Amino acid sequence: MADAGALPLSGVRVLDVASFIAAPFAATTLSEFGAQVIKVERPDGGDPWRRIGTPKDGGDTLAWKSEARNKASLTLNLRDPEGAEILKKLVAKSDVLCENFRPGTLEKWGLGWDVLSAVNPKLILLRVSGYGQDGPYRDRPAFARTAHAYAGLVHLAGMPGGPPVTPGSTSLADYITGLYGAIGVLLALRHRDKTGRGQIIDLSLYESIFRVLDELAPAYAEAGTVRGPQGTKTLNAIPHGHYQASDGKWLAIACTSDVMFARFAAMMGKPELASAEMYGEGARRLKHFDEIDALVGDYIAGFTRDDFIARCVEFEVPAAPINTIADIFADPHFLARGTLVEVPDVTGNPVTMPNVVLRLSETPGKITSTGPLLGDATERVLQELCGLDAGEIARLREKGVV
Repeated sequence: MADAGALPLSGVRVLDVASFIAAPFAATTLSEFGAQVIKVERPDGGDPWRRIGTPKDGGDTLAWKSEARNKASLTLNLRDPEGAEILKKLVAKSDVLCENFRPGTLEKWGLGWDVLSAVNPKLILLRVSGYGQDGPYRDRPAFARTAHAYAGLVHLAGMPGGPPVTPGSTSLADYITGLYGAIGVLLALRHRDKTGRGQIIDLSLYESIFRVLDELAPAYAEAGTVRGPQGTKTLNAIPHGHYQASDGKWLAIACTSDVMFARFAAMMGKPELASAEMYGEGARRLKHFDEIDALVGDYIAGFTRDDFIARCVEFEVPAAPINTIADIFADPHFLARGTLVEVPDVTGNPVTMPNVVLRLSETPGKITSTGPLLGDATERVLQELCGLDAGEIARLREKGVV
């Protein structure tokens, strides 16, 4: 394993003044590959994400311990002029600042781009908001759930005729936006290497979701198609969806090509189904959607889920169980790949969390710590980067600045 000094982002300092998930997730991703991330939090309770999810040891939640990993916590009241001045000192010695306040908030505190870029012309400012830094909705508050709705994802989810649902009830928009944020920072760092100049990255939650909805936009522009929820199936391919096995368990299969359908037909012992005269071509299969769906459903119902998936593996048909998290913890592939990892928290107790996703052969990322205790690095950061002595830090703490 490479040591921290060998990681690609070693030497890059990131100030994470954001809260909850999107911009902080970008910072976390950067930290996994060597960036030093200082989490700047309000002195009176810190990031609200500390209290979302399952509490552990009577304190911070498991969500915080997992998603705020690899960071050092500095308490700092940016609303106080002295706090804003301290942030400027940190900006002068940092490469990236991540924020996700409503547009105009940093400016209200005297920390707008004009001020920050004057302090450090090489600074990269990642700005995440619900609707972006401009446009008529820029001032509206937003979270992932509202972004999913506004961007069109929720309209696609659920069963036909049923209520709209958020897929997985997860904060997908936050995580996707965070990934875009990390990419944006890397691009901006590359540009800065060439020019010496920093820049602003303007990201919105809704656009991150809208970008991943495949042909939704061009299909509407071309033919006025308004796609709705398709439930357990996908209407542009068959068999391609979720089916229930004889033991009541569910699985997913994906036959998006003629070749895959030919394999499925052979697996059924009915290779003639894939002939040109029957259902060998995708367009013809779609014309007989219900008929093929019924054939496939009846066939799968004759097997337990695991037996059917084993048969799919034999015939090279893409299939997978619809896993619960309990299934995942028992799955041999998750185990072999190390997709789950245990990291000791500050009390020494292990916290199981998703491992680093990107797998670099020469400079693999790492998790060095779980989410920090509130203010665990306040004195160290203020002394080492801002030149403050113990007496000055005590005064600021008494005043509520830190």
